[in-house]
Amino acid sequence: MPFLSTDLFDYALPERLIAQTPAGRRDASRLLVVSRADRSIGHHVFADLPRFLRPGDTLFRNNAAVLPARLRAVRPTGGQVECFLLRPADDETTWHCLLRPGKRLPPGSTFAHADGAFRGEVLTRDAAGQAVVRFTTSALESIVDVANRLGEVPLPPYIERRDDSRRPLDLERYQTVYANRARQVAVAAPTAGLHFTPELLQILTAQGVGAAEITLHVGLGTFRPITAETIQEHEIHREFYELPPATQAALFPPCPGRRIAVGTTSVRSIEDFLARHPAPVQGTHAAEAGIYIYPPTTFRGVDALITNFHQPRSTLLCLVSAFLTPGSTDGIAWLKEIYTEAIAREYRFFSYGDAMLIL
Repeated sequence: MPFLSTDLFDYALPERLIAQTPAGRRDASRLLVVSRADRSIGHHVFADLPRFLRPGDTLFRNNAAVLPARLRAVRPTGGQVECFLLRPADDETTWHCLLRPGKRLPPGSTFAHADGAFRGEVLTRDAAGQAVVRFTTSALESIVDVANRLGEVPLPPYIERRDDSRRPLDLERYQTVYANRARQVAVAAPTAGLHFTPELLQILTAQGVGAAEITLHVGLGTFRPITAETIQEHEIHREFYELPPATQAALFPPCPGRRIAVGTTSVRSIEDFLARHPAPVQGTHAAEAGIYIYPPTTFRGVDALITNFHQPRSTLLCLVSAFLTPGSTDGIAWLKEIYTEAIAREYRFFSYGDAMLIL
């Protein structure tokens, strides 16, 4: 297959269409519906979703909860520190983190919260700028407890926050209603699921639409743009995921309806699992998804996709274009047509933006 230029996955987006806040109500966001059968496009709201689903369909959804992972602290000299919790290292007191300013925090340096809620000691730093930090907190709190009490939601860089006035809104809305709060394993929300409400889920259940749980630990790599000249040269990020037995079973016959992935994280989990296993495995399957999906990929386990509108030159854009026309590169041009239409109709883009359903 010829190499695909990354420029093919670029497009111009007016800055005003980058959503800075969510819709007033989750399911009031707009929904662009794409039919691959007749190449048609329809314009709806997310509350209309039950019109397009059928009894026996299954929604495969990522139930990972987002940790308010951004912590503020100070160095002994008084300099400001931003500590971003990524994932535990050896135990719950030692974490992989991003630190700013990293160059001023070499191994052996320390920082602490202004009110003494925690203290961090930098153990190591790697070439990519990630650090391993050992935290000390009170005997009654873990660093996760502290983050839930004091931390900021790790919003993507294109969402601007100049003060704390929107913190309560972000804590609620940058989280799906079905997130498993006991599994705060994501540093970014699986945003396609942000549009669901409890009421909408009840309607879908009454309609005979099922739900299957996936837990994918969404990492910062999801925001990393493709900087190589061709998409094949890009090194895809890896993310840990878990598929319980019931979810595995729902992927194989006799599944009665369509397998509908809620978000690209669900697609990555499903396709990575099916690339490894032709049948369900015993117990919960846990692995790292390093699968890179771009045209002309074919799909083993996803029949329809709910997704948001993604950044230019991103691996997520590659995945969606591949899903539009599996086994072909025709989806690249078609996705540009769809995005041109969405921009013309002023859909809202990215994490807090509107949604697209591809059938």
